[in-house]
Amino acid sequence: MSGTVTYFEYGERELDHLRRKDKKLGAAIDRLGLIRREVSPDTFEALVDSVIGQQISAKAAATVSTRLRGLAEITPEGLHRLGAEQIKSCGMSARKASYICNIAEAAVTGAVDFASLAKADDGEVIRRLTAIKGVGLWTAEMLLIFSLQRPNVISYGDLAIRRGMMNLYGHKELGRDRFARYAARYSPYASTASLYLWELSVEL
Repeated sequence: MSGTVTYFEYGERELDHLRRKDKKLGAAIDRLGLIRREVSPDTFEALVDSVIGQQISAKAAATVSTRLRGLAEITPEGLHRLGAEQIKSCGMSARKASYICNIAEAAVTGAVDFASLAKADDGEVIRRLTAIKGVGLWTAEMLLIFSLQRPNVISYGDLAIRRGMMNLYGHKELGRDRFARYAARYSPYASTASLYLWELSVEL
């Protein structure tokens, strides 16, 4: 991994659009200011890290990730050579180790061409990634934002996103229809809206 930190790119164009389309979100943007969220341009590496981080704390995920990087480079070939048992020995479950092996195998065999994902549209990226056993819709959507930096992604499957919406608009529950109406309001910059909704999820 390089020492250079890359952040999700957005600016006044996206923020001005969201302010115009949604006064409550606009007020939150003005109050919270610019939000910096790191991205990982290497989609393969980002996907592996996403699997490592599922259902464990950030600190635990960092420990497992460091151990894995001590055994091999986070590349398709490096992880494919390790195999499930050595990957598991870094402190993760057998299921997670198998998922990481599946991701490495998909890359090595060409079942998923990670280099070409940048040229595929959002729906195609989701289709290709979720074809790998262990990669669900939410994980693919997070990759779209935090690796490929797609501008118009918001995940109904993300509990914190839904909680942020409920906090912002004063709802006690949030169904798919209402969620979709807000998402349409944010389009084509829903990813930037997502950054603010994550922040709002911890308020109130």
